[in-house]
Parts: sequence; C-alpha cells; structure tokens
Amino acid sequence: MKAYIEERAVEVANYIIGSNATVRETAKKFGISKSTVHKDVTERLVAINPKLAGEARRVLEVNKSERHIRGGLATKEKYMSLPKHSGVIKKFS
Repeated sequence: MKAYIEERAVEVANYIIGSNATVRETAKKFGISKSTVHKDVTERLVAINPKLAGEARRVLEVNKSERHIRGGLATKEKYMSLPKHSGVIKKFS
C-alpha cells in the first residue's frame, strides 16, 4: 500500500474519532468518496493500526444506528421552515 494512502487512512480515523463525524462529513472534509472513507476505516486501517480502526468503527456504528433520527429531524426542519400555506395544494376560485 502506498504511504499517502496509509497516512490518509490514519488521518480519516483520527478525524472521525475526534469529531464524531459521519462518513458523509468525513468524505466532504477530505475530498474523497464515502466508499473510500469506508474502505480506509474497515480494510486498510485494520492492517496499519487495528486499535485505531476499532475506535473509528465504533463511532461509525453509533452514527449508523442514529441516522434514521437525524434524517427525520432534517425532514421536520425542512417542512417547519416552509410558509404555513406554501401553495402545495392550490384552491381554484
């Protein structure tokens, strides 16, 4: 494995652990895909630093178990920000 990939995997894991970041947030921060973040933590990092990989994986598991709650809150926030009668259903005069 190339050195820059190993370094990135460690940096990604430290970021996830330090900020309780989701895969999506981490991918955006590092300019990589969500699948790369996942592969860095679940495959590459295990070979480099198993303890760090385990810690990062625990944070990601907690985030995964809570994602349905965050999604529901985001939807609620979206609809609460709309005007009360936003014209979704229009009456004909």
